Amino acid sequence: MKASLAIIASLFLSTCSQLPSTLSQILISGELRVVTLNSPSTYYLGAEGPQGPEYDLCAQFAADMGVALHIYSVRNITQVRNEVSSGRAHIAAAGLGTEQTAPPNAGYGPVYQRVKEHLIYRSGNEKPRDLRDAVNRGYMEVAANSPHSAMLHRLRLNEPDLSWAENPEAETDELLYRLSRREFEYTIADSNEFAIGRSFHPDIAIALDINQGKSLAWLVNKQDASLLSRVTSFFSVIESDGRLHRLLANYYDNSQRYTTPALKAREFIDNVRARLPLYEDWFKETATNVGMDWRLLAAIGYQESKWDPDATSFTGVRGMMMLTEDTARSLGVADRTDAQQSISGGAKYFLSVRKMVPSRIKEPDRTWFALGCYNMGFGHIEDARILTQSFGKDPDKWINVRQYLPLLTQEKYYAQAKRGYARGWEPVQFVDNIKLYISMMDWVGAEGGLAQKIEQMEADNMSNEEDGDK
Repeated sequence: MKASLAIIASLFLSTCSQLPSTLSQILISGELRVVTLNSPSTYYLGAEGPQGPEYDLCAQFAADMGVALHIYSVRNITQVRNEVSSGRAHIAAAGLGTEQTAPPNAGYGPVYQRVKEHLIYRSGNEKPRDLRDAVNRGYMEVAANSPHSAMLHRLRLNEPDLSWAENPEAETDELLYRLSRREFEYTIADSNEFAIGRSFHPDIAIALDINQGKSLAWLVNKQDASLLSRVTSFFSVIESDGRLHRLLANYYDNSQRYTTPALKAREFIDNVRARLPLYEDWFKETATNVGMDWRLLAAIGYQESKWDPDATSFTGVRGMMMLTEDTARSLGVADRTDAQQSISGGAKYFLSVRKMVPSRIKEPDRTWFALGCYNMGFGHIEDARILTQSFGKDPDKWINVRQYLPLLTQEKYYAQAKRGYARGWEPVQFVDNIKLYISMMDWVGAEGGLAQKIEQMEADNMSNEEDGDK
């Protein structure tokens, strides 16, 4: 980067001509600098590497220009805006609303998404009629210094009795998690934030729309019009060819990822009957060959794909055990959609991450940590273990670490973590789900075919109901 800028400066001095445009400087240097926020609706480090709607958009934009993407996060929106205004970043991609005036030397690109602000409550509670009714019914908490906080302050000019608490340490996704745990009654979230949170916390719901919404756009360096023109053209193309819709749908149209416990159990039993008999022998054979419990292997497969060998995620992982292309290649899996190959690869991958867990950790904690690594990657789990130890708890016990994993959504904690922000409740739910599926298998009976056991059990239930009617 420094060498490229030196070349640009040399050319400028030798020719006494104007500096190249912002777009030309990016193309010459070969690097696009983007500032963002560390959050699930923008950018974060997932098990397969960088993820997030804003990250994916920026990666496509950089690829279209043929340059490398350098994306970095700062702590708040004020810093995001300053990075572009100062010229340190070419673009800010951080879920910014265009209702705020652009800072000096910057302008908004085209609107790529419109979101509403929702009042969120917990399903099963009485739904409030309006904000005043919500205040009378219970406690509302929002993130401090957030657009939601600013909106409430504006509303209070006409509603002086409106009250709420501001949390200086939590972002919206953390508040949605805490709301699902009944720590308070209400919070406020943008519709895109809610869409992501709802897929992990199925017991939260929209009480009402607070406003008609806001428009999201990138903030672009505007020392000249070149970069803004290229950004405008990019969004026009990806909107017309469907890429923008598909990308946003990957993150936000995902409401069925997690279901309520009752529906989850019912669906699992249905799939035990319909799908497991097709693959049960392969799970057992593979587990025997590698020395692990076949129920554990089958439970991982169900959690990852619901035993669907053709499953594909938006991040590019595929197959029964949801392996990345690189992981599959390293494990000798030629076809990720081949169920037998995928099951074998998934078993090998699980054992490989299990070896990363410190040998002093004994069972069953060793297995729970390995499952957390399978879901989120070793790095974030290690960050959570370090955090757990900082609270004076034993980091070798999963029951302790699962308590502190969700704190990696709070800036106070993830800012000190080596790998930054993480959706810490996700591996907790992943491990809990695996435990549930194994328990259900044990409950039905491990031998003689689970599907047949369930069919017999349901036949017995029907017979008992008929006897009762008589």
